[in-house]
Amino acid sequence: MIRVAAAGDLHVGADMAGAYRERLGRLAGHADVFLVAGDLTRHGTVEEGRVAAGELRDLGVPVIAVLGNHDYHSDQEDEITGVLTEAGVTVLEGDGTVVDCDGMRLGVAGGKGFGGGFEGRCASDFGEPEMKAFIRHTKAFADRLGTALLELDADMRVSLTHYSPAEDTLEGEPPEIYPFLGSYLMGEAIDAARPALAIHGHAHKGTEKGMTQGGVRVRNVALPVIQHAYALYCLDVAEAAAPVAEERVSAW
Repeated sequence: MIRVAAAGDLHVGADMAGAYRERLGRLAGHADVFLVAGDLTRHGTVEEGRVAAGELRDLGVPVIAVLGNHDYHSDQEDEITGVLTEAGVTVLEGDGTVVDCDGMRLGVAGGKGFGGGFEGRCASDFGEPEMKAFIRHTKAFADRLGTALLELDADMRVSLTHYSPAEDTLEGEPPEIYPFLGSYLMGEAIDAARPALAIHGHAHKGTEKGMTQGGVRVRNVALPVIQHAYALYCLDVAEAAAPVAEERVSAW
């Protein structure tokens, strides 16, 4: 059993230093790894990135994160990545990593992702250069995500993005903004690789549980959705047909 703790949309600022970390005090006793699904900061400044790094430093388990749209707002995403990396956090962007979880290898691939919408209500790379660039950005990321997932040498694989790969977990958000919350193209890449679980954030008013079109379990771990410090998903390596054997959420 691999115990995966996950949360997204921390949105830390200078006034929150230490507050989230207090809620992670028992993390190492409950989980083998902690996945952070983007939007670690409010405005994407290096100062906020340092606060986020302080919250995630030395938690007793490997911490793997992706950035979110907020983390890009001030054009300091590279600097934020550097600050997090210095704190021991592995930051993914279209690539993957493997961690040892009590003798089992967990592979995680991911990145921020992007929008575009879902089948029947999606944009396409047709028309104006700006529209084509929008969708081609998502296509390029989906290709990198799919390749990274397939290349993981692990007993169990998980996809980690900020934007959603499935429509189900957006339920509760206005349908008009679905194209800005995720894309089916990421879902197709995930379905081709068949990971045990796909984790995302971003949709604050969405729903926790969903599924891709191909049947991969999807979980929205934005803090406003899970309403706890993190969600905990137990992946049963022996049951490949139903890899999420148990789900529970930590107390504050």
